[in-house]
Amino acid sequence: MLAVIGGSGVYAIDGLAHTRWVKVDSPFGEPSDEILLGELAGQPLAFLPRHGRGHRLPPSAINFRANIDALKRLGATQVLSVSAVGSLREDLPPGTFVIVDQFIDRTYAREKSFFGTGLVAHVSLAHPVCSRLGDALTVAATEAGIRHVRGGTYLVMEGPQFSSKAESELYRSWNCDVIGMTNMPEAKLAREAELCYATVAMVTDFDCWHPDHDHVSVEMIVRTLHANADHARNLVRQVAPRVARIEGGACPQGCQHALEYALITSPDARDPVLCARLDAVAGRVLGRRAAAP
Repeated sequence: MLAVIGGSGVYAIDGLAHTRWVKVDSPFGEPSDEILLGELAGQPLAFLPRHGRGHRLPPSAINFRANIDALKRLGATQVLSVSAVGSLREDLPPGTFVIVDQFIDRTYAREKSFFGTGLVAHVSLAHPVCSRLGDALTVAATEAGIRHVRGGTYLVMEGPQFSSKAESELYRSWNCDVIGMTNMPEAKLAREAELCYATVAMVTDFDCWHPDHDHVSVEMIVRTLHANADHARNLVRQVAPRVARIEGGACPQGCQHALEYALITSPDARDPVLCARLDAVAGRVLGRRAAAP
């Protein structure tokens, strides 16, 4: 199943059938919202409003662990994250989609792992997104006629305030391409949950380093947001059947087996309570199976 995390505008897709909102209980707390299930051309899809319907939740209040856990419980195997970002490069103007391949995590007030005292695990995040899913997105974006760039570094800041000009210039000196507030620790948790994960960063405006930044109006940003949402819906329509065709095969990057050698705590020292909470996320390696929602 392909799961899409993003704004509510992404979910109004022509042809999405048999839709229903379902509540998924997670041992990690409340997800951002109920999850919309449906079918697109016969393929199952799940949609999760990252900020909740009506955009109730600021970035730091999002329960990323519950969101990823809930999607895994529903049977999601691939996660497409759709996020609005600011551009840190002149050649990435508003309206550009960036299929991200790297992150710099500058958040500090969020729970970043499913694991902890009683069950320690270390997954690799050298390549934090799934290249196979990125390939599918690149082809889909081309077919949909969406202006896009394959590859880029997403600087994830804590927020909710935007960056100062000095910070924006600093991030540019680090060769970051876009800046936003939502994809960390989401990508880290998806890797721990052994999910293929990819991000499409939709540029809404230039960050404050740009000399024209102060002249951008709310109306201009809203117009770009609406156009980006239209393109995002087209992208999901194009990519869903491609994901279905690659589903079931082994991920060449190993996303589906990220926990294979990650658990460090010896079995006799593991906290049974924490192990029970991880029935969906790590059940494959713990010998547990998540209960159906």
